Amino acid sequence: MINAGFEPQPPLASPRPDVAAVLDVLTNLRQHPLAVVRELFDGCARLVLTRAPGRLDVMGGIADYSGARVLEWPIAEAVVCVAGLATDEKLRILSLGADDNNRAASFEMPLHNLLTSSRAGGYQAVRERLRAQPRSAWAAYVAGAFVVLAQEKRVFFAHGMRLLISSEVPEGRGLSSSAALEVAALSAVAALVDLKLEGPELAHLAQIVENEIVGAPCGLMDQMTSTCGHERQFLSMVCQPARLEAPVLLPEGLGVWGIDSGVRHSVGGHAYGDVRVAAFMGYRMLADLAGLDVQPGPPGRVRVVDPQWKGFLANVAPEHWHHVAQHLPELMRGDAFLSRFQGITDVVTHVNPDRVYPVRAATGHPILEHARVGAFAAALRKVHLDRPTLSAMGELMYQSHASYAACGLDCEQTAQLVQMVRAEGASRGLYGAKITGGGSGGTVAVLGDASAAGLVADIAARYASASGLPVHLISGSSPGAKAFGCLWLAPRAA
Repeated sequence: MINAGFEPQPPLASPRPDVAAVLDVLTNLRQHPLAVVRELFDGCARLVLTRAPGRLDVMGGIADYSGARVLEWPIAEAVVCVAGLATDEKLRILSLGADDNNRAASFEMPLHNLLTSSRAGGYQAVRERLRAQPRSAWAAYVAGAFVVLAQEKRVFFAHGMRLLISSEVPEGRGLSSSAALEVAALSAVAALVDLKLEGPELAHLAQIVENEIVGAPCGLMDQMTSTCGHERQFLSMVCQPARLEAPVLLPEGLGVWGIDSGVRHSVGGHAYGDVRVAAFMGYRMLADLAGLDVQPGPPGRVRVVDPQWKGFLANVAPEHWHHVAQHLPELMRGDAFLSRFQGITDVVTHVNPDRVYPVRAATGHPILEHARVGAFAAALRKVHLDRPTLSAMGELMYQSHASYAACGLDCEQTAQLVQMVRAEGASRGLYGAKITGGGSGGTVAVLGDASAAGLVADIAARYASASGLPVHLISGSSPGAKAFGCLWLAPRAA
Protein backbone atom coordinates (compact mmCIF):
# COMPACT_ATOMS: atom_id res chain seq x y z
CA MET A 1 0.00 0.00 0.00
CA ILE A 2 1.20 3.53 -0.77
CA ASN A 3 0.57 6.26 1.75
CA ALA A 4 -1.74 8.90 0.32
CA GLY A 5 -1.57 11.11 3.36
CA PHE A 6 -2.81 10.65 6.90
CA GLU A 7 -6.21 11.00 8.49
CA PRO A 8 -7.41 11.44 12.09
CA GLN A 9 -8.36 8.37 14.09
CA PRO A 10 -11.22 8.70 14.86
CA PRO A 11 -12.26 11.15 12.11
CA LEU A 12 -12.97 14.75 13.13
CA ALA A 13 -16.32 16.36 12.37
CA SER A 14 -15.08 19.96 12.19
CA PRO A 15 -11.42 20.60 13.07
CA ARG A 16 -10.19 24.13 13.80
CA PRO A 17 -9.28 26.00 10.59
CA ASP A 18 -5.52 25.84 11.20
CA VAL A 19 -5.71 22.13 11.98
CA ALA A 20 -7.88 21.54 8.90
CA ALA A 21 -5.27 23.29 6.74
CA VAL A 22 -2.49 21.01 8.03
CA LEU A 23 -4.69 17.92 7.60
CA ASP A 24 -5.22 19.02 4.00
CA VAL A 25 -1.43 19.14 3.51
CA LEU A 26 -1.14 15.63 4.93
CA THR A 27 -4.02 14.34 2.82
CA ASN A 28 -2.29 15.57 -0.32
CA LEU A 29 1.24 14.76 0.81
CA ARG A 30 2.18 12.87 -2.36
CA GLN A 31 1.07 15.76 -4.57
CA HIS A 32 3.07 18.42 -2.73
CA PRO A 33 5.42 20.33 -5.09
CA LEU A 34 8.39 20.05 -2.71
CA ALA A 35 10.12 16.68 -2.44
CA VAL A 36 11.31 17.50 1.09
CA VAL A 37 7.64 17.68 2.13
CA ARG A 38 6.49 14.67 0.10
CA GLU A 39 9.09 12.41 1.67
CA LEU A 40 9.07 13.75 5.23
CA PHE A 41 6.95 11.04 6.81
CA ASP A 42 8.06 8.09 4.69
CA GLY A 43 8.14 5.01 6.90
CA CYS A 44 6.19 6.58 9.78
CA ALA A 45 3.53 4.16 11.01
CA ARG A 46 1.40 6.90 12.56
CA LEU A 47 1.64 10.55 13.45
CA VAL A 48 0.53 12.78 16.30
CA LEU A 49 -0.78 16.33 15.84
CA THR A 50 -0.57 18.92 18.60
CA ARG A 51 -1.56 22.58 18.72
CA ALA A 52 -0.48 25.48 20.97
CA PRO A 53 -1.75 29.07 20.70
CA GLY A 54 0.10 32.33 21.00
CA ARG A 55 -0.97 34.75 23.70
CA LEU A 56 -1.95 38.37 24.10
CA ASP A 57 -0.52 39.91 27.26
CA VAL A 58 -3.44 42.01 28.50
CA MET A 59 -1.95 42.86 31.92
CA GLY A 60 1.22 41.79 33.73
CA GLY A 61 3.82 41.59 30.99
CA ILE A 62 7.42 41.99 32.04
CA ALA A 63 6.47 41.81 35.72
CA ASP A 64 6.31 38.02 35.48
CA TYR A 65 9.96 37.41 36.35
CA SER A 66 9.46 39.55 39.47
CA GLY A 67 6.62 37.37 40.78
CA ALA A 68 3.67 39.50 39.70
CA ARG A 69 0.15 38.42 38.83
CA VAL A 70 -0.49 38.30 35.07
CA LEU A 71 -3.62 38.12 32.92
CA GLU A 72 -2.99 36.42 29.57
CA TRP A 73 -5.35 35.78 26.66
CA PRO A 74 -4.79 32.67 24.46
CA ILE A 75 -5.30 33.93 20.91
CA ALA A 76 -6.90 32.20 17.94
CA GLU A 77 -3.59 31.99 16.08
CA ALA A 78 -1.53 28.93 16.98
CA VAL A 79 1.34 26.63 16.04
CA VAL A 80 0.37 23.19 14.76
CA CYS A 81 2.99 20.43 14.99
CA VAL A 82 2.80 16.99 13.37
CA ALA A 83 5.40 14.42 14.45
CA GLY A 84 6.25 10.81 13.72
CA LEU A 85 8.88 8.25 14.73
CA ALA A 86 11.51 7.64 12.04
CA THR A 87 13.14 4.39 11.04
CA ASP A 88 16.60 6.01 11.14
CA GLU A 89 18.39 8.15 13.72
CA LYS A 90 17.92 11.51 11.97
CA LEU A 91 16.01 14.44 13.39
CA ARG A 92 14.31 16.22 10.50
CA ILE A 93 12.24 19.38 11.06
CA LEU A 94 10.24 21.13 8.36
CA SER A 95 8.49 24.48 8.77
CA LEU A 96 5.82 25.26 6.17
CA GLY A 97 5.41 28.76 4.79
CA ALA A 98 8.62 29.88 6.43
CA ASP A 99 9.11 32.94 4.23
CA ASP A 100 7.22 35.35 1.97
CA ASN A 101 7.57 32.95 -0.97
CA ASN A 102 5.78 30.23 1.02
CA ARG A 103 8.77 27.93 0.85
CA ALA A 104 9.57 25.40 3.51
CA ALA A 105 12.50 25.80 5.89
CA SER A 106 14.20 22.56 6.83
CA PHE A 107 16.65 21.36 9.46
CA GLU A 108 18.37 18.00 9.67
CA MET A 109 20.86 16.52 12.13
CA PRO A 110 21.57 13.06 13.54
CA LEU A 111 19.68 13.12 16.84
CA HIS A 112 22.49 11.37 18.69
CA ASN A 113 24.87 14.22 17.71
CA LEU A 114 22.61 16.71 19.45
CA LEU A 115 22.22 14.55 22.54
CA THR A 116 25.96 13.78 22.68
CA SER A 117 26.68 17.52 22.73
CA SER A 118 24.23 17.85 25.61
CA ARG A 119 25.83 15.06 27.63
CA ALA A 120 29.32 16.40 27.04
CA GLY A 121 28.80 20.12 27.52
CA GLY A 122 25.26 20.65 28.82
CA TYR A 123 22.80 23.15 27.47
CA GLN A 124 25.49 25.67 26.56
CA ALA A 125 27.15 23.23 24.17
CA VAL A 126 23.86 22.56 22.41
CA ARG A 127 23.10 26.28 22.19
CA GLU A 128 26.49 26.98 20.61
CA ARG A 129 26.13 24.08 18.20
CA LEU A 130 22.75 25.26 16.94
CA ARG A 131 23.86 28.88 16.75
CA ALA A 132 26.74 27.81 14.53
CA GLN A 133 24.16 27.36 11.76
CA PRO A 134 22.54 30.84 11.57
CA ARG A 135 20.07 29.85 8.83
CA SER A 136 18.78 27.07 11.08
CA ALA A 137 18.64 29.05 14.32
CA TRP A 138 14.83 28.80 14.28
CA ALA A 139 15.10 25.03 14.76
CA ALA A 140 16.49 25.49 18.30
CA TYR A 141 12.94 26.05 19.56
CA VAL A 142 12.01 22.57 18.30
CA ALA A 143 15.26 20.61 18.59
CA GLY A 144 15.58 21.89 22.15
CA ALA A 145 12.62 19.70 23.11
CA PHE A 146 14.71 16.54 22.67
CA VAL A 147 17.63 17.87 24.68
CA VAL A 148 15.45 19.10 27.55
CA LEU A 149 13.44 15.88 27.73
CA ALA A 150 16.68 13.86 27.76
CA GLN A 151 18.25 16.05 30.45
CA GLU A 152 15.28 16.78 32.69
CA LYS A 153 13.13 13.64 32.25
CA ARG A 154 15.84 11.10 31.31
CA VAL A 155 14.01 10.19 28.09
CA PHE A 156 15.97 7.80 25.87
CA PHE A 157 15.43 8.33 22.14
CA ALA A 158 15.96 5.08 20.29
CA HIS A 159 14.94 6.52 16.92
CA GLY A 160 15.02 9.77 15.05
CA MET A 161 11.89 11.82 14.47
CA ARG A 162 10.19 13.83 11.76
CA LEU A 163 8.35 17.05 12.62
CA LEU A 164 6.21 19.30 10.46
CA ILE A 165 5.53 22.82 11.76
CA SER A 166 2.82 25.21 10.63
CA SER A 167 2.38 28.52 12.45
CA GLU A 168 -0.18 31.31 12.15
CA VAL A 169 1.28 33.27 15.09
CA PRO A 170 3.03 36.39 13.74
CA GLU A 171 6.72 36.26 14.64
CA GLY A 172 8.47 39.04 16.50
CA ARG A 173 5.22 40.77 17.43
CA GLY A 174 5.10 40.09 21.17
CA LEU A 175 2.52 37.30 20.78
CA SER A 176 4.73 34.46 22.02
CA SER A 177 5.24 32.65 18.73
CA SER A 178 8.33 31.08 20.30
CA ALA A 179 6.46 29.74 23.35
CA ALA A 180 3.72 28.31 21.12
CA LEU A 181 6.35 26.57 18.99
CA GLU A 182 8.14 25.14 22.04
CA VAL A 183 4.91 23.90 23.63
CA ALA A 184 3.55 22.34 20.43
CA ALA A 185 6.85 20.56 19.73
CA LEU A 186 7.29 19.31 23.30
CA SER A 187 3.68 18.07 23.39
CA ALA A 188 4.18 16.07 20.20
CA VAL A 189 7.55 14.57 21.18
CA ALA A 190 6.27 13.64 24.67
CA ALA A 191 3.23 11.93 23.14
CA LEU A 192 5.38 9.87 20.77
CA VAL A 193 7.56 8.58 23.61
CA ASP A 194 4.48 8.00 25.79
CA LEU A 195 5.53 10.55 28.41
CA LYS A 196 2.66 12.05 30.39
CA LEU A 197 3.25 15.65 31.40
CA GLU A 198 0.94 17.84 33.47
CA GLY A 199 0.32 21.33 32.11
CA PRO A 200 2.61 23.32 34.45
CA GLU A 201 5.41 20.77 33.98
CA LEU A 202 5.12 20.99 30.20
CA ALA A 203 5.21 24.79 30.39
CA HIS A 204 8.28 24.70 32.63
CA LEU A 205 10.13 22.40 30.24
CA ALA A 206 9.28 24.75 27.36
CA GLN A 207 10.69 27.66 29.37
CA ILE A 208 13.94 25.71 29.81
CA VAL A 209 14.12 25.32 26.03
CA GLU A 210 13.86 29.09 25.59
CA ASN A 211 16.16 30.04 28.47
CA GLU A 212 18.85 27.40 28.00
CA ILE A 213 18.76 26.28 24.36
CA VAL A 214 17.58 29.45 22.61
CA GLY A 215 19.20 31.74 25.18
CA ALA A 216 16.31 34.18 25.69
CA PRO A 217 15.66 35.27 29.33
CA CYS A 218 11.85 34.93 29.30
CA GLY A 219 9.61 34.33 32.30
CA LEU A 220 7.07 31.49 32.46
CA MET A 221 3.79 33.24 31.61
CA ASP A 222 4.04 32.72 27.84
CA GLN A 223 4.58 28.97 28.00
CA MET A 224 2.00 28.60 30.75
CA THR A 225 -0.68 30.41 28.73
CA SER A 226 0.10 28.43 25.58
CA THR A 227 -0.14 25.21 27.60
CA CYS A 228 -2.88 25.79 30.18
CA GLY A 229 -5.06 28.51 28.63
CA HIS A 230 -8.76 28.08 27.87
CA GLU A 231 -10.83 29.62 25.11
CA ARG A 232 -12.36 33.04 25.95
CA GLN A 233 -10.78 32.99 29.41
CA PHE A 234 -7.86 34.95 30.80
CA LEU A 235 -5.18 32.79 32.33
CA SER A 236 -4.54 34.27 35.77
CA MET A 237 -1.24 33.36 37.39
CA VAL A 238 0.91 34.63 40.21
CA CYS A 239 4.45 34.05 38.96
CA GLN A 240 5.97 32.79 42.23
CA PRO A 241 7.02 30.86 40.28
CA ALA A 242 3.77 29.69 38.65
CA ARG A 243 0.71 29.65 40.91
CA LEU A 244 -2.32 29.26 38.67
CA GLU A 245 -5.49 30.96 39.87
CA ALA A 246 -9.04 30.39 38.71
CA PRO A 247 -9.31 31.55 35.08
CA VAL A 248 -11.18 34.79 34.48
CA LEU A 249 -13.96 34.63 31.92
CA LEU A 250 -14.26 37.59 29.56
CA PRO A 251 -17.71 39.03 30.34
CA GLU A 252 -20.32 39.00 27.58
CA GLY A 253 -20.36 42.25 25.69
CA LEU A 254 -16.62 42.89 26.04
CA GLY A 255 -13.90 42.36 23.44
CA VAL A 256 -10.13 41.97 23.52
CA TRP A 257 -7.97 42.68 20.47
CA GLY A 258 -4.34 43.00 19.55
CA ILE A 259 -3.07 45.47 16.94
CA ASP A 260 0.35 44.58 15.57
CA SER A 261 2.49 47.70 15.27
CA GLY A 262 4.54 46.20 12.45
CA VAL A 263 7.71 46.77 14.51
CA ARG A 264 9.58 43.58 15.28
CA HIS A 265 10.19 42.75 18.95
CA SER A 266 12.70 40.34 20.44
CA VAL A 267 12.81 38.99 24.00
CA GLY A 268 16.49 38.34 23.35
CA GLY A 269 17.10 42.04 22.61
CA HIS A 270 19.11 44.39 24.83
CA ALA A 271 16.18 46.55 26.00
CA TYR A 272 14.17 43.69 27.52
CA GLY A 273 17.25 42.07 29.03
CA ASP A 274 18.47 45.34 30.51
CA VAL A 275 15.12 46.01 32.19
CA ARG A 276 15.08 42.51 33.65
CA VAL A 277 18.61 42.90 35.01
CA ALA A 278 17.74 46.35 36.37
CA ALA A 279 14.75 44.93 38.26
CA PHE A 280 16.99 42.40 39.99
CA MET A 281 19.52 45.11 40.73
CA GLY A 282 16.71 47.06 42.37
CA TYR A 283 15.64 44.06 44.41
CA ARG A 284 19.21 43.64 45.64
CA MET A 285 19.28 47.32 46.71
CA LEU A 286 15.91 47.05 48.48
CA ALA A 287 17.22 43.99 50.34
CA ASP A 288 20.18 46.09 51.48
CA LEU A 289 17.90 48.93 52.62
CA ALA A 290 15.72 46.44 54.52
CA GLY A 291 18.73 44.89 56.27
CA LEU A 292 18.14 41.43 54.83
CA ASP A 293 20.91 38.84 55.07
CA VAL A 294 22.80 38.74 51.76
CA GLN A 295 25.18 35.85 51.14
CA PRO A 296 27.80 35.63 48.36
CA GLY A 297 27.36 33.20 45.50
CA PRO A 298 29.19 32.54 42.22
CA PRO A 299 30.68 35.64 40.54
CA GLY A 300 27.91 38.15 39.85
CA ARG A 301 25.38 36.24 41.98
CA VAL A 302 24.16 36.58 45.54
CA ARG A 303 21.62 34.83 47.72
CA VAL A 304 19.18 36.90 49.78
CA VAL A 305 17.57 35.40 52.88
CA ASP A 306 14.17 37.02 52.44
CA PRO A 307 11.30 36.02 54.75
CA GLN A 308 9.73 39.41 54.04
CA TRP A 309 9.19 39.39 50.25
CA LYS A 310 10.07 35.75 49.46
CA GLY A 311 12.56 36.92 46.84
CA PHE A 312 9.98 38.66 44.62
CA LEU A 313 9.71 42.38 43.94
CA ALA A 314 5.96 41.98 43.40
CA ASN A 315 5.57 41.31 47.13
CA VAL A 316 6.88 44.75 48.02
CA ALA A 317 3.90 46.89 49.04
CA PRO A 318 3.33 49.91 46.77
CA GLU A 319 3.26 52.12 49.89
CA HIS A 320 6.72 50.89 50.88
CA TRP A 321 8.01 51.45 47.37
CA HIS A 322 6.78 55.05 47.33
CA HIS A 323 8.62 55.57 50.61
CA VAL A 324 11.99 54.16 49.49
CA ALA A 325 12.02 54.79 45.72
CA GLN A 326 14.12 57.94 46.02
CA HIS A 327 16.95 55.86 47.55
CA LEU A 328 17.44 53.96 44.29
CA PRO A 329 19.28 55.62 41.38
CA GLU A 330 17.40 56.32 38.19
CA LEU A 331 20.37 54.97 36.20
CA MET A 332 23.38 52.92 37.26
CA ARG A 333 26.36 51.42 35.47
CA GLY A 334 26.90 47.72 35.92
CA ASP A 335 30.46 48.06 37.21
CA ALA A 336 29.39 50.53 39.92
CA PHE A 337 26.63 48.15 41.01
CA LEU A 338 28.89 45.10 41.14
CA SER A 339 31.51 46.99 43.10
CA ARG A 340 29.02 47.89 45.81
CA PHE A 341 26.45 45.05 45.76
CA GLN A 342 28.45 42.08 44.33
CA GLY A 343 25.62 40.60 42.26
CA ILE A 344 21.95 39.75 41.68
CA THR A 345 19.73 36.78 42.50
CA ASP A 346 18.60 36.13 38.91
CA VAL A 347 20.09 32.91 37.52
CA VAL A 348 19.12 33.65 33.89
CA THR A 349 20.80 37.03 33.32
CA HIS A 350 23.95 38.77 34.49
CA VAL A 351 25.06 42.36 35.09
CA ASN A 352 27.20 43.74 32.27
CA PRO A 353 29.79 46.08 33.80
CA ASP A 354 29.72 48.38 30.77
CA ARG A 355 25.95 48.87 30.49
CA VAL A 356 23.81 51.56 32.10
CA TYR A 357 20.60 50.20 33.64
CA PRO A 358 17.24 51.96 34.33
CA VAL A 359 17.15 50.78 37.93
CA ARG A 360 14.41 52.88 39.51
CA ALA A 361 11.79 52.51 36.75
CA ALA A 362 12.49 48.80 36.28
CA THR A 363 12.19 48.17 40.03
CA GLY A 364 8.96 50.11 40.45
CA HIS A 365 7.24 48.57 37.44
CA PRO A 366 6.57 45.04 38.83
CA ILE A 367 5.64 46.39 42.27
CA LEU A 368 2.96 48.68 40.87
CA GLU A 369 1.96 46.36 38.03
CA HIS A 370 1.16 43.57 40.47
CA ALA A 371 -1.32 45.89 42.18
CA ARG A 372 -2.76 47.06 38.84
CA VAL A 373 -3.33 43.50 37.62
CA GLY A 374 -5.04 42.56 40.88
CA ALA A 375 -7.44 45.48 40.55
CA PHE A 376 -8.07 44.70 36.87
CA ALA A 377 -8.84 41.02 37.60
CA ALA A 378 -11.14 41.91 40.50
CA ALA A 379 -13.11 44.23 38.22
CA LEU A 380 -13.46 41.52 35.56
CA ARG A 381 -14.96 39.18 38.14
CA LYS A 382 -17.75 41.61 39.03
CA VAL A 383 -21.27 40.50 38.17
CA HIS A 384 -22.09 43.81 36.48
CA LEU A 385 -19.50 46.02 34.81
CA ASP A 386 -20.67 49.62 34.49
CA ARG A 387 -19.03 52.32 32.37
CA PRO A 388 -17.07 53.90 35.29
CA THR A 389 -15.58 50.50 36.21
CA LEU A 390 -14.63 49.79 32.60
CA SER A 391 -13.06 53.23 32.30
CA ALA A 392 -11.08 52.58 35.48
CA MET A 393 -9.85 49.27 34.01
CA GLY A 394 -8.79 51.12 30.89
CA GLU A 395 -6.87 53.63 32.99
CA LEU A 396 -4.96 50.75 34.59
CA MET A 397 -3.91 49.68 31.08
CA TYR A 398 -2.76 53.21 30.24
CA GLN A 399 -0.78 53.35 33.49
CA SER A 400 0.87 50.04 32.61
CA HIS A 401 1.81 51.39 29.19
CA ALA A 402 3.30 54.53 30.73
CA SER A 403 5.35 52.35 33.07
CA TYR A 404 6.74 50.40 30.10
CA ALA A 405 7.70 53.72 28.51
CA ALA A 406 9.47 54.84 31.70
CA CYS A 407 11.54 51.64 31.49
CA GLY A 408 12.48 52.43 27.88
CA LEU A 409 10.33 49.66 26.40
CA ASP A 410 7.88 51.73 24.35
CA CYS A 411 8.43 52.89 20.77
CA GLU A 412 6.97 55.59 18.53
CA GLN A 413 4.64 53.21 16.70
CA THR A 414 3.12 51.49 19.75
CA ALA A 415 2.74 54.87 21.47
CA GLN A 416 0.83 56.09 18.42
CA LEU A 417 -1.55 53.11 18.50
CA VAL A 418 -2.25 53.59 22.21
CA GLN A 419 -2.96 57.26 21.60
CA MET A 420 -5.32 56.45 18.72
CA VAL A 421 -7.35 54.16 21.00
CA ARG A 422 -7.36 56.76 23.77
CA ALA A 423 -8.55 59.46 21.37
CA GLU A 424 -11.66 57.41 20.53
CA GLY A 425 -12.28 56.83 24.23
CA ALA A 426 -14.91 55.20 26.40
CA SER A 427 -17.74 57.15 24.74
CA ARG A 428 -17.11 55.06 21.62
CA GLY A 429 -16.66 51.82 23.54
CA LEU A 430 -12.84 51.68 23.76
CA TYR A 431 -11.59 51.68 27.35
CA GLY A 432 -7.86 51.02 27.36
CA ALA A 433 -4.74 49.98 25.47
CA LYS A 434 -1.15 49.07 26.31
CA ILE A 435 2.00 47.65 24.81
CA THR A 436 2.39 43.93 25.51
CA GLY A 437 4.97 41.30 26.38
CA GLY A 438 8.57 42.43 26.26
CA GLY A 439 7.74 45.79 24.64
CA SER A 440 10.02 47.67 22.23
CA GLY A 441 7.57 47.17 19.40
CA GLY A 442 5.24 44.25 18.88
CA THR A 443 1.53 44.35 19.63
CA VAL A 444 -0.80 46.68 21.50
CA ALA A 445 -3.63 45.10 23.52
CA VAL A 446 -7.04 46.82 23.40
CA LEU A 447 -10.06 46.43 25.70
CA GLY A 448 -13.48 47.59 24.58
CA ASP A 449 -17.09 46.75 23.96
CA ALA A 450 -17.56 43.79 21.62
CA SER A 451 -19.59 46.13 19.40
CA ALA A 452 -16.45 48.27 18.88
CA ALA A 453 -14.75 45.59 16.74
CA GLY A 454 -15.29 47.66 13.60
CA LEU A 455 -13.73 50.71 15.23
CA VAL A 456 -10.66 48.69 16.25
CA ALA A 457 -10.31 47.44 12.67
CA ASP A 458 -10.62 51.03 11.46
CA ILE A 459 -7.84 52.18 13.82
CA ALA A 460 -5.62 49.35 12.54
CA ALA A 461 -6.35 50.33 8.92
CA ARG A 462 -5.68 54.04 9.54
CA TYR A 463 -2.45 53.22 11.34
CA ALA A 464 -1.30 50.91 8.53
CA SER A 465 -2.06 53.56 5.93
CA ALA A 466 -0.22 56.30 7.83
CA SER A 467 2.81 54.20 8.84
CA GLY A 468 3.20 52.09 5.73
CA LEU A 469 3.85 49.11 7.98
CA PRO A 470 2.19 45.69 7.69
CA VAL A 471 -0.45 45.32 10.41
CA HIS A 472 -2.04 42.16 11.77
CA LEU A 473 -5.27 42.44 13.77
CA ILE A 474 -5.60 39.84 16.53
CA SER A 475 -9.11 38.81 17.53
CA GLY A 476 -10.69 35.70 18.92
CA SER A 477 -9.38 33.02 21.26
CA SER A 478 -8.58 29.31 21.30
CA PRO A 479 -7.72 26.52 23.78
CA GLY A 480 -4.24 25.87 25.14
CA ALA A 481 -2.25 22.76 24.26
CA LYS A 482 -3.54 20.66 27.17
CA ALA A 483 -7.18 21.52 26.46
CA PHE A 484 -6.66 20.70 22.77
CA GLY A 485 -4.90 17.42 23.53
CA CYS A 486 -3.30 15.13 20.94
CA LEU A 487 -4.78 14.08 17.62
CA TRP A 488 -3.49 10.74 16.34
CA LEU A 489 -3.24 10.26 12.59
CA ALA A 490 -3.12 6.95 10.72
CA PRO A 491 -1.90 6.37 7.12
CA ARG A 492 -4.54 6.62 4.43
CA ALA A 493 -4.28 3.84 1.84
CA ALA A 494 -4.10 4.83 -1.84
